[in-house]
Amino acid sequence: MEKYAWKARIVSGTIEEYVRRHDALWDEMKQVLSEAGIVNYTIWNVGDELFGYYECEKGIEHAARVQRESPIVEKWNEYMKDILIMELDPITGAQPQLKKVFSFK
Repeated sequence: MEKYAWKARIVSGTIEEYVRRHDALWDEMKQVLSEAGIVNYTIWNVGDELFGYYECEKGIEHAARVQRESPIVEKWNEYMKDILIMELDPITGAQPQLKKVFSFK
């Protein structure tokens, strides 16, 4: 199973709203993530920084394609843009994937 990690920032002072919106994640968005094969999705926060991690049951390329082609993801990104500062990869349309530099098993 392929792993994906990303980072982003939130607008200062908006972590409570960010958490509230994710606690009320739309069913349609959950469906897109499932169709993309995304599992074990977790987001962490420190200060204004976010770190996200998920696993891709169907591969990173499949997950990226499903998200890139989804009008629901586009709607979610629009909904979040007032509190979320994300730099998207111009090729994939997703957050740039972090490069793994260490693993301990």
